[in-house]
Amino acid sequence: MLNSLLIEIQKIEERYGGKLNEPATSKDLKKLEEVIKDKFDGLILPSEFIEFLTKVNGLDFNGLVIYGVDNFLLTSQSEDEINGFVETNDLWYENEWQRKFVFFGDSDIAWYCYDLTDKIFLELDKPSGTIMNTFINFNDMLVNALENRLN
Repeated sequence: MLNSLLIEIQKIEERYGGKLNEPATSKDLKKLEEVIKDKFDGLILPSEFIEFLTKVNGLDFNGLVIYGVDNFLLTSQSEDEINGFVETNDLWYENEWQRKFVFFGDSDIAWYCYDLTDKIFLELDKPSGTIMNTFINFNDMLVNALENRLN
């Protein structure tokens, strides 16, 4: 399902002279995982998120942003515009109440995150933080976010 959504997004991007970001390398992903483990007390990133990054290192499509490997972690500089996972979470963490979440992406109306306390993936209203949707895993959350932006 995810692959077909990415193909559809790629076709739309190409119509407007754009393209999807290049995939993250295994070295880039390893660096990201090490930083995240340290920063979030041993947190292991979902395998579905890592798999997404091996297809496209972050996404900015139709108002939806899915974070990628930060530029400071890349082994070679990218020409792609990447909203970095670490840097963006640092930005959201300026608000104390948001520190119970790990943010994977956002849109003009929502945050897509993982609740560290309740161990569940969520779509939160932006900026109130009201739960709009819950998901069993990262992939379900990502597919829902992409489908919403394609419809």
